[in-house]
Amino acid sequence: MSSTRSDELGAAVAEGKTAGNSLFVKKPMSMLPGEDKDTGEHSLKRSLGAVQLTALGVGAIIGAGIFVLSGLGAHYAGPALMLSFVLSGLGCAFAGLCYAEFAAMIPLAGSAYTYAYATLGELFAWIIGWDLTLEYAMGASTVSSGWSNHFIELLNIFHIKMPLWLAYDHWTGLSTATKLVARQMAQAADATLQPGTQAFLDKVDLIIKTPSPELIQRAHALLNAPTLFGYEIGFNLPAFLIALVITAILVIGIRESARFNATIVAIKVTVVLFVIGLGIHYVNFSNWGHDWSAFAPMGISGVGAGAAYIFFAYIGFDAVSTTAQECKNPQRDLPIGIMVSLLVCTVLYILVAGVLTGMVRWQDVNIEAPIARAFLDRGLNVASHIITVGALAGLTSVMLVMLLGQTRVLYAMANDGLLPRRFFAAVHPKFRTPYKNTILVGLLAAIVGSITPIDDIGKMVNIGTLLAFVMVCIAVMVLRRVNPQQPRPFRTPWVPVVPILGILFNGYMMYKLGWVNWARLIVWLVIGLVIYFTYSRYHSRVRGAAPR
Repeated sequence: MSSTRSDELGAAVAEGKTAGNSLFVKKPMSMLPGEDKDTGEHSLKRSLGAVQLTALGVGAIIGAGIFVLSGLGAHYAGPALMLSFVLSGLGCAFAGLCYAEFAAMIPLAGSAYTYAYATLGELFAWIIGWDLTLEYAMGASTVSSGWSNHFIELLNIFHIKMPLWLAYDHWTGLSTATKLVARQMAQAADATLQPGTQAFLDKVDLIIKTPSPELIQRAHALLNAPTLFGYEIGFNLPAFLIALVITAILVIGIRESARFNATIVAIKVTVVLFVIGLGIHYVNFSNWGHDWSAFAPMGISGVGAGAAYIFFAYIGFDAVSTTAQECKNPQRDLPIGIMVSLLVCTVLYILVAGVLTGMVRWQDVNIEAPIARAFLDRGLNVASHIITVGALAGLTSVMLVMLLGQTRVLYAMANDGLLPRRFFAAVHPKFRTPYKNTILVGLLAAIVGSITPIDDIGKMVNIGTLLAFVMVCIAVMVLRRVNPQQPRPFRTPWVPVVPILGILFNGYMMYKLGWVNWARLIVWLVIGLVIYFTYSRYHSRVRGAAPR
């Protein structure tokens, strides 16, 4: 940081009358426009417009929700999964309007972290930044695991078989082996059963729910996993490798990453429309039920739980705001990218959820690859193959935007001194990307995605994201009160009604995630606070420039 910039920061902090020893010292709003104008080989490259931002949003949103986590949500909400998507969409819409105001007003890398620093203070900013690590890095791990499931389906099309222990983490691999053996046992028990029919699926479900010693023994034999210290191991090799490939693309450059993303978005939106157009002809309306108790077998509580688990499907829109420092006209284009991508994807989600729960009884929806499996079990093999390719494309772009968002948050935190700047804010002289932290984040996502079950990671990501949304909604109301004169190119409508609704909707979904995920969140935040109090508070640029 230059001496001029240091002097400006000191003057700005003094002007804001911020106490240097306070945990709630704020980054002065008067300092932010200067950071936005940083140029040179050590700054990020501005090359994104409204269309590219919208594509990034759609790229992040469509993927895990439709192609992977819709299966998990269906087991909580039943056919009312459609309402779960509505509930999640509303929570995101309220938060999205708050994000749009901040993104246009503070067009810097860092997203909710940067907004909190300017409004709620450094400690809250650190909590959100650490929380966003849970959202983006672990989110990429979730998606890499889902990508692997569809990649295995693609290999099956060409009759290529990977060892189960090398295609999944141990728990998912054993579950997959159990299901395969159960299908074999169901067909052997009654040769008249046709694979894919409801009677066949019912028989398979019964065998799995009442496991026999034969089922368990054959499943372990099929898994054929090597052992380490007497324990079976599993390693999701495809998930590990795709995370590394995406990391390499992100290191090369933001413009190249955006082009790659736009191509993939075109492919997967086409496939989503194909799913809706073809699947609607195979909807059995009786699968939706004839009354509320059948439509929502677990009631409003189930709809809420389903919304909490499939909420991961929507978190892409906030990743758009992390690219603010790489936008050509962030004040205009960021709100457009955030809201348009959210609206388009919500409509598509509701339609796909209706098709999925209409084609398959909610109890039988596959968790690993729900859409592709629904078509495959109906004998629509070619359609299933097309969906598998679309899912691979969709999940690839989601990983790209998730990892992109994570690296930009770490870049912003490092520039503020809360993380080691020489590593996390180091910009490649040729590619103009934060290459060191990109490589680290990519490796972390690759390792976690290769050894952890997808549903466990997804739940952790959801609760972290919801917390960030709640805090952004609070921050909008705080800044409206303490700094009402600040120019706002985009204004969140109906304040405080919209932020309060955002807090209520997203807070409710946090509640529905259960105490286990709350415990994981608390442990994660405690680890973050240890880092803050042992390193970050002593290296903070804002605290260092503040008057003592």
